Amino acid sequence: MVVHLYGQVCWNREIESIAKRHNLRIIEDNAQAIGAAYVDNLSQSFKRTGSLGDAAGFSFYPGKNLGALGDAGAVATNDDDLALVVRALGNYGVAKKYVSNYQGFNSRLDEMQAAFLDAKLKYLDSENKQRGEIAKQFCENIKNPMIILPNNSNPLFFTTPFNFLHVWHLFVVRTKRRDQLQEYLSKKGIQTLVHYPIPPHKQRAYRNLNRLRLPVTERIHNEALSLPLNTGMNEFEITEIVKVVNQFTNPK
Repeated sequence: MVVHLYGQVCWNREIESIAKRHNLRIIEDNAQAIGAAYVDNLSQSFKRTGSLGDAAGFSFYPGKNLGALGDAGAVATNDDDLALVVRALGNYGVAKKYVSNYQGFNSRLDEMQAAFLDAKLKYLDSENKQRGEIAKQFCENIKNPMIILPNNSNPLFFTTPFNFLHVWHLFVVRTKRRDQLQEYLSKKGIQTLVHYPIPPHKQRAYRNLNRLRLPVTERIHNEALSLPLNTGMNEFEITEIVKVVNQFTNPK
């Protein structure tokens, strides 16, 4: 399973090669990256996330780049047999009326949410482009040495059509003073969130893994902070966030 976290594509030819060599299926977690695309540097070709692996999960939660007005999601696949299984699982396990092949769920997307999504879909690329333009301003203008910006060393982040490579669902920075920075920004009227405070191997649900020590993962979880980024932001708000973040100093 590959996770296109925060809207950034997680894919390369090595992943494809490993899956092929070991006869593995690849499932994409595309919940945060709808509209993003993988750029093959050799062929300079684009392929949308959600169509790279054997199947992909999409989230249309209201806060996503393409959001419904309530809980919603989808699975995409080009495997007809797998599609039949997924449809059955989402319909109480029923593949044929009154015949249950699986212990399924009620995960059907209702018609009203589908209509909202259909109406909003045509704006997805332009809104992702706006997100990319805001992210570019942050990356170019936040100069605080205490802040680690997203890895934007790849020029394709901001030069591909509609910024498809990374759709900036979240703009996540890192700092060793994460809690102090969050408190400071809150006092300045800038809301932030921590995605995600507890690493998976420290979750109670995975007690058998709690003794593991994964220092890189744990450091990231202790340092990550999501700054505001959405298509409703105006130029003053963007400039103010940059200014306030740059004014953050090392607390005593």
